[in-house]
Amino acid sequence: MSSSATTPVDKQPPSATPKNALDRFFKLSERGSDVPREIRGGLATFFAMAYIIVLNPIILSAGRDMYGHQLDMGQLITATALMAGLSTVLMGIIGNVPIALAAGLGINAVVSLQLAPEMSWPDAMGMVVLAGFVLMILVASGLRQRVLDAIPSGLRRAIAIGIGMFITLIGLVDSGFVTRNPDSAETTVPLGLGMGGRLEGWPVLVFVLGLALTFVLVIRKTKGAILISITVMTVVAIIVNAFADVPEGAWGLTTPAVPGSIVGTPDFGLIGEISLFGGFAKVGLLTGCLFVFTVLLSGFFDAMGTIIGVGEEAGLTDEEGQLPGMGRILMVDGAAVAAGGFGSASATTCFVESTAGVGEGARTGLANLVTGGLFLLALVFTPLALIVPSQAATPALVVVGFLIMATNIRGIDWNDFTVAAPAFLTMISMPFTYSITNGIGIGVLSFILLRAATGQVRTVPWLLKAVGACFLVYFLLGPIEQALGAG
Repeated sequence: MSSSATTPVDKQPPSATPKNALDRFFKLSERGSDVPREIRGGLATFFAMAYIIVLNPIILSAGRDMYGHQLDMGQLITATALMAGLSTVLMGIIGNVPIALAAGLGINAVVSLQLAPEMSWPDAMGMVVLAGFVLMILVASGLRQRVLDAIPSGLRRAIAIGIGMFITLIGLVDSGFVTRNPDSAETTVPLGLGMGGRLEGWPVLVFVLGLALTFVLVIRKTKGAILISITVMTVVAIIVNAFADVPEGAWGLTTPAVPGSIVGTPDFGLIGEISLFGGFAKVGLLTGCLFVFTVLLSGFFDAMGTIIGVGEEAGLTDEEGQLPGMGRILMVDGAAVAAGGFGSASATTCFVESTAGVGEGARTGLANLVTGGLFLLALVFTPLALIVPSQAATPALVVVGFLIMATNIRGIDWNDFTVAAPAFLTMISMPFTYSITNGIGIGVLSFILLRAATGQVRTVPWLLKAVGACFLVYFLLGPIEQALGAG
């Protein structure tokens, strides 16, 4: 998810008397808003985050499960738009806040590149559903805040940064800007620039130009910067493909070509294709639980931060910084994670791009009905989304990675080495081992070790110690199995 800079708008003087039933239900007058403002806000939020309709399918379809199966792009576009639309509307009605939801960047990478290769796609999506159920249980029991408090702020920020670096690497690889050096090259360097150390071909040029354009638009605080860049570079790719000699398959996952029609019938083939517990049979109980835990953490802190941040910008928090109805909002967030897995769209979570709508005046869940309605309307425009080449969309991953790092890196206390060192190890482990689970585990274990080595082991919450023990067994699972004669 990317950051969206907005300028707060002047609030209307609150009115104690609702004008009609719609006003009464969404508390429009009470929050100093009106229907036109909510509509403008809903439109702004949709156009700020509509890029996920293209980007999420590209990430998910890039992975293969243990049987070599890939998910269909058209079905993924349908699943992404459907789950985003339904979850956003649900948040508007139940939570009554202008916070839109869609498939989370970073979580989809976990599902595609970490879970799926170890099991089938239905198994992997079942893990996402289970993570959503766990989230709802944590909210209902009041434990969600305790889990959040158990992990140090610096480590939480490092997890976010590591995910940002991870999706940046995915963007660079999927675009062809960085490629894997073949074993025949007999080099210890795993990755290289372009092909053979050189950038060649029109597709890579489209990526480079798209990356430059996206950064320029983001720095200039252009609304809908990422969507504008994807649209412009898709048009450029179509023109290049029509007049230049581009080899077949060079555009990555799709070939730029104008379809016969920009509308079509949605393909709901992936909806409900899940296996709740099948993954545990493939990877074992401990590893399966840690996979669920990884999905949980990947969106856990980001969602909390987004909810509070958007609430503060909208002026909805009280004197203590609390958001009214937080329990309902967090419950919807957990349900959205489960719904995303049920729809095979990966976990659906809160998007910080909702601040774009707040900047246009959105203060209630009515804006979500507009945003969610537009996502549902996008279901019939699948053919339009299918013409986007990966080189036009992947610059967004690099820019989002930068924004995540820029937002979080200053919040780490680099003077406290018991936090700084684990944070560093967390950040580098995720892209270098191509695993978010590894990054979280290494960060947690190193934090516990360094606190114990400096006589501060009592400052480590028992809940984090328990998580660390699970990760220790996870990393030593091979030797343990051999010692027990099971390896």
